[in-house]
Formats: sequence, C-alpha cells, structure tokens
Amino acid sequence: MARRKIIIDTDPGQDDAVAILLALSSPEELDVLGITAVAGNVPLPLTSRNARVICELAGKHETPIFAGCAAPLQRRLVTAEHVHGKTGLDGYDLPDPTLPLRDAHAVDFIIETLRTEAPGSVTLCPLGPLTNIATALTRAPDIAGRVQEIVLMGGAYFEVGNITPAAEFNIYVDPEAADIVFKSGIPITVMPLDVTHKALINPPRLEAIRAIGTPLSQAVGGWMDFYERFDVEKYGGAGGPLHDPTVIAYLLRPDLFSGKHINVEIETASDLTRGMTVADWWRVTDRKANATFVGDLNAEGFFGLLTERLARL
Repeated sequence: MARRKIIIDTDPGQDDAVAILLALSSPEELDVLGITAVAGNVPLPLTSRNARVICELAGKHETPIFAGCAAPLQRRLVTAEHVHGKTGLDGYDLPDPTLPLRDAHAVDFIIETLRTEAPGSVTLCPLGPLTNIATALTRAPDIAGRVQEIVLMGGAYFEVGNITPAAEFNIYVDPEAADIVFKSGIPITVMPLDVTHKALINPPRLEAIRAIGTPLSQAVGGWMDFYERFDVEKYGGAGGPLHDPTVIAYLLRPDLFSGKHINVEIETASDLTRGMTVADWWRVTDRKANATFVGDLNAEGFFGLLTERLARL
C-alpha cells in the first residue's frame, strides 16, 4: 500500500499531541509532509511550541513545522485553557524545544505543497480551527482541486456542543473558516463529537499505554491524567474523549469507523448558534451532500491501534 501524504494542521492540545504521535509512529502508511500550527486551544506561540515539543518527544527532529494564523478570520480568538491548561500540554513537563520552526508561514507551506505534489495525492488533517486551511483556499483557489481529502475533527450533531449549547469548539472558534472549507467542494470526512465521545480514555486503556514503559508513554499518561479530568467532571463518563486521534486512526483503519455522506452547513450569523454544524443526518432537505459525517467507531480496535503504535516510538 502506498504511503498517504498528509499535512497535520493543529493547535496542540493533549489530544492533538496523541494524534501527532499516532501519525509519526506510522511511517509505513503515512508520510507527514509537515505540521502547521494554528491558534486555538491556546495562542499561536504555544501551539507552535507544543508541536515542536511533541516531535522532539517522538524523536522526529526532521519533521517540518510551520507557524500559521494567530487569530480567526473575523473573530476574536477564543481559547481553551480551562481544558488543556495554561500551556496546552499541562500534565507532564518537557523542556523547551530545540527544533526550530521553519521560516515560511504555514499557509504558504500548504499552498506550495499542494501545488508541488501530484494532484490528488495530499490529505489535509485539521485538528483545530480551520483558519489556516480556509486562508490557503482563499488565497489560492486552484489548490482545492488538488487536495485528495480533508479529514478533520470538529462539529457535532447528536452530541450538540461542548463550548456552547450548539457548537463544538473547533468550529465555534472560526465558523467563517469552517464555512469556506465545507463549501470548497473538496471531499471531506468529519470526526464530530458524536464519534469522539465514544473514544474514552478510561483507566484500563490509560494503564495499557502507561505499561508500554517508555518516556513517551509516561508523558502521554501524564497528559491524559490532566486532560481527562475536565471531561469526566463535565460529562460524568468513564474517561475523557480522545478527539483528535480519531482523524489519524481513520486514515490507518477506516474499517473501525462508520458514518453517512450528508450535507453539513456551518452557522455563522446567529449569536445563539454560532459555529453549529447543521448536519442533515436524516436527509430531510434536498441540499447536496458535501461531507462524510462519522457517527460510530470500534473503540476497542481504536485503542488497540493507538497503544500498539505508541509502543513503536
């Protein structure tokens, strides 16, 4: 099987960190062309720092990392330190990275890469707000036809919102960017809260990761201890959901997931429902399907894959 070329667009975030590690531990299947940081869970200086920390932890010093957009297209930045801590990676302290950021802006890297690589050969993997991706599409409309697929974490339907009653955080932070992406005509696969809330890092699953016994697994364990406390308290479940790793797991094992190809529109005008993903799950409108909206996963298979791959690093 040919390696799938991907760009990871991210705002790390403990769950983003695990997603990046899952991708970096799978070089036979995934060719990580670069990691682009965006403001989201924490401001851009921290997300770009955290991306470098994660790659150094994985021993992948050759990974190109680029800083991108520091604010949404039209909104004031909303962050999530209440979930991820003041650094975005609270829970396990690691030294400041020595791996430098590349000089180019993340948006320029995305555009140049899509224009250089063969058409239909690069998948974009956004794990945070869609500001970098939308900015690239706006500046260079020609790249839309060159993207193989966008597989993103964001949105919700049955699970409604986690930052407002109606909206999931990534879409809420920059709904105008999300609107551009969902109207781009690019094939899109969405990992909404409906599926990520089934990927719960409960105590046995966390212990299996700790039992790997490496410095990396201890860092992941510390991050998860900190990260899951918010969701356990908020939702009363058995553990915190690992949102972003579902994107990478889908690329590796799509058989673990199921969903529907439906129409998804982004609410940008209403103060009450800003950032809502209006997903026509029951196909009650005649609006054209524009995204595969994933609704379920095999959780045991997902965590088995994650644990096996983390043990490789």
